[in-house]
Amino acid sequence: MTELRNRRPANTAFKQQRLKNWQPLLTPKTVLPTLFIVGIIFAPLGGLFLYASESLNEITIDYTHCADKLNGTSLEQVPTGSWEYKFTSANITKTMIPGYRAYQTTSFLDNLPNPNNITVTRCVIEFSIPVPLNTPIFLYYRLTNFYQNHRKYVKSYDQAQLAGKGSTYDDIALDCAKAAGVEATKTPYYPCGLIAASMFNDTIGNLVLLNPSGTSAGNITYNFSSVGIAWPDDKTRYKPPAYKPDEALPPATWALRYPNGTYTVEYPPPDLSLDEHFQVWMRTSWYPTFRKLWGKNTQTPMEAGSYRIEIDMNYPITVYGGTKSIVISGTSFLGTRSSFMGLAWITMGCICAGLGVIFLAGNCFKPRYVKGCSGNSVTTRISRGTRATAVRSPGPNIRSRRDAFGESCKDLGAGQVLGGECVGK
Repeated sequence: MTELRNRRPANTAFKQQRLKNWQPLLTPKTVLPTLFIVGIIFAPLGGLFLYASESLNEITIDYTHCADKLNGTSLEQVPTGSWEYKFTSANITKTMIPGYRAYQTTSFLDNLPNPNNITVTRCVIEFSIPVPLNTPIFLYYRLTNFYQNHRKYVKSYDQAQLAGKGSTYDDIALDCAKAAGVEATKTPYYPCGLIAASMFNDTIGNLVLLNPSGTSAGNITYNFSSVGIAWPDDKTRYKPPAYKPDEALPPATWALRYPNGTYTVEYPPPDLSLDEHFQVWMRTSWYPTFRKLWGKNTQTPMEAGSYRIEIDMNYPITVYGGTKSIVISGTSFLGTRSSFMGLAWITMGCICAGLGVIFLAGNCFKPRYVKGCSGNSVTTRISRGTRATAVRSPGPNIRSRRDAFGESCKDLGAGQVLGGECVGK
């Protein structure tokens, strides 16, 4: 007995499970106002969010098939359906239909050397904007039919390697699988994995304003910066590489940028902590159609006029049956153009308001009386196995039912009525 007493929990409200509890009683008086309030708040806010998103000026031009216009001496119009202008304060019928052409070159737009003297196809796109665009201006690339959310794809990288550790081939073989390196020599790729191997490698140049009005100067270059395009949290994941040039190899899709596809003293492994384009790509998208930030300009507004932009085409998006586009867009207090948030809020508001109307109609035409809610209730259950008699004076109908119940107990030979139940003598 002494041992049992010592093991007994302390006589406190918590350990003896005597804490007060409360649970909401869902009645029409509490549920209906909640549904209507949510509907009244969410629907207008959703409309505001949708309006703010649709008010953004945006240009989208698909250049997937620009290489088909190789060696063209003049621009050809971008096919209908492959471009889209979204302006809120101008008549877009006055704008020029975008045109493009392509030619081949051995120089790179990013001014990096070309050790293998490879030839790249460069796409030249010209378009116009009818009104000035205020800062900040963002330049995106947009891909379709590219499933970055595939389970094996998302997991195909080695975080230790990206964090500056010299992981061996055996260390990364599990996470990076077939994109880990050269198995015969046990030489790892840096960076390894499917995400890095499939990185978007088109090079997008800066915009050039053609024949600006009001000045005798020639074309004006509108620069985009890649500094600050990655999330601050992403930047902390990357450190300078720990590999020496002969300890790792560039991925197969990166090899053309390095002499004979290898790292050397003159062409060492890249410092991914400074490559924000790589960091942006490594943050995988949830959807097969997505856009990723390439550059931004937060200081100089874009003047109205005709613009030219050049792109080195290296990314084989047609292998995946997809397309690639450039997107030039502004921003609002919600960020970039996206109707998802506004539509989601409107949908939620309409659903709540609709449910409120349905429940209100049901309560009016077929009300349901809940025991214990009104003053005429006899009992209300407050805890398991107990009942509490209502304090308020019961109505005559309830009193008569109680008396009738007592008489029936006496007929059965019971002594009294206790807690709504017949109790024997």
